[in-house]
Amino acid sequence: MTEERRRFQRITFDADCEIRTDDFSYPVELIDISFQGALTSVIHPPLLNVGDAAELVIRLTSDIVICMPVVLRHKLGGYLGFEAQSMDIDSISHLRRLVELNLGNEELLERELEHLTGN
Repeated sequence: MTEERRRFQRITFDADCEIRTDDFSYPVELIDISFQGALTSVIHPPLLNVGDAAELVIRLTSDIVICMPVVLRHKLGGYLGFEAQSMDIDSISHLRRLVELNLGNEELLERELEHLTGN
């Protein structure tokens, strides 16, 4: 049995989502999200290579948006796994609230934030 190495809980969440680069904007389906990144799926993967930078834009409501700078870390079939980079304060606040609501456990949230800050 393999040991689970993830330090961040993945939150299964459905929201309007797209990948943006300087060259294109492409809709993707959000599979799950964490403080460390996101897993998405697409019918026809955009022209991104592992290591490419992009921005994952997640619309929670018409006026609440998480803008997550990301790097593509893995690509398998229609699945794209992204690692989060530094986010603006509004986006990280919205992501924190999303994680908080979905974890339903203050202790887990605090542990997630400790891992995020490296403490």
